Amino acid sequence: MTTPEDGYDKLFDELLRESARAAADFDYDESDFQENDQQELSDRNALRRIKGFSTELQDISEAEYRQLQLERVVLVGVWTEGTAEMAENSMAELKALAETAGSEVMDALIQRRDKPDPATYIGSGKLIELRQIVVATGADTVVCDGELSPAQLRTLEDKLKVKVVDRVALILDIFAQHAKSKEGKAQVELAQIAYLLPRLRGWGDSLSRQVGGRAAGGAGIGGRGPGETKIETDRRRIRDKMAKLRREIAEMKVSRDTKRQERKRFNIPSVAIAGYTNAGKSSLLNALTGAGVLVENALFATLDPTVRKCETAEGRVYTLSDTVGFVRHLPHQLVDAFKSTLEEVSGADLIVHVVDGSHSDPFEQIRAVRQVITEIGGGDIPEIIAINKVDIASPDVVMEILRREPNSYAFSVRSGFGVDGLVHAIEKSLPHPSVEITTVIPYQRGDLVSAIHEHGEILSEEHLAEGTAIHAYVDGGLAKAIEIATSKQE
Repeated sequence: MTTPEDGYDKLFDELLRESARAAADFDYDESDFQENDQQELSDRNALRRIKGFSTELQDISEAEYRQLQLERVVLVGVWTEGTAEMAENSMAELKALAETAGSEVMDALIQRRDKPDPATYIGSGKLIELRQIVVATGADTVVCDGELSPAQLRTLEDKLKVKVVDRVALILDIFAQHAKSKEGKAQVELAQIAYLLPRLRGWGDSLSRQVGGRAAGGAGIGGRGPGETKIETDRRRIRDKMAKLRREIAEMKVSRDTKRQERKRFNIPSVAIAGYTNAGKSSLLNALTGAGVLVENALFATLDPTVRKCETAEGRVYTLSDTVGFVRHLPHQLVDAFKSTLEEVSGADLIVHVVDGSHSDPFEQIRAVRQVITEIGGGDIPEIIAINKVDIASPDVVMEILRREPNSYAFSVRSGFGVDGLVHAIEKSLPHPSVEITTVIPYQRGDLVSAIHEHGEILSEEHLAEGTAIHAYVDGGLAKAIEIATSKQE
């Protein structure tokens, strides 16, 4: 007779096997990394937690006030729609997220429900079973595969007597660990406190009344007078901090906007590499441009966008930009905070959508990425589906993607297969200049010939005695400059 425990053990064993296969698939040789990759990986791995040395407070009511530090966790999911395979894939992704954050996964549970319980996320019977598993495994954290309301979070922590974290807090913690630039850190902090604000709660002295002015024990200058509680003061300070962070991000955004406007002024096409996290976006950018961006088998390994210059086979210049990875149910706090970063995608002329061909459900990843791209205003931008990791993917899955996605190409960054074909497809998909010219440019105006090579499309070129005869397509500004130069020569 099969018991529910057998089902949980089977699910957990499958999750472990899938994780092991993924780890084996991406066992990159360290010699493949750039020198700065090695340095950044060393810096990231320099600080590790020591098991058994935890000094976490026993009062779990302070959980949301402390920095998230996951150690031994139990995963919990609610299966409300879709197939069992989709539910298992979601739990496997949650396991990868938890391990990326630095935790050790002890067990995993899935409950089939029409909708999450409004009070406890899972049913009362399953809650008792979860408590028993937490005690048996010695876990100190429970991670839920969904966004918990403040009431659900409070109830679960009260019943389970351990820290409870939802999917949103987990992703925010990973972003906080991996952010390295000033702008990235500010964006992550803004997203974290936006998530924290509705989850603040007071206890003990936090509910005491305060008075303003110089009265003993008062809030001092800036307090709102008698009747204001400490939690209200905390909320006000958080809102002030959010306003300050938004101003700082807006100031840092000016530099990015200026660079983007310069590229548009010179009609330089921009190509954004987007896709699911850990699909191989940074690896592709490194392979095409030698950018030296950090590559690691981890979710959200790189957060800061990187823009590099590229040239087509004809010498036409365009830019390639690596962007932050997407994930199912990407927290809206992150979308709002990373709006200036995501503009690299929404303002691009072409999106190279990198897909992990070895994933068990690549079509769900494609759907999730397209949903986020649509939310940020990039739904109408031309798209190329780039199927990565075909050297380890199932041929049937790859062929199914190629059949269902008309503008798709299979390649592998690791082996180099198909990369040249993808580059050719990118070059052919770049926006074309609209003005056709047929002219002879004198040799002393070689700068104009160079500009045509960089920003136009040359159909024919011939060197004559009086100058360079060119038949090409260029933009309006360059066509006007060529017209003025040739008329002066005449």
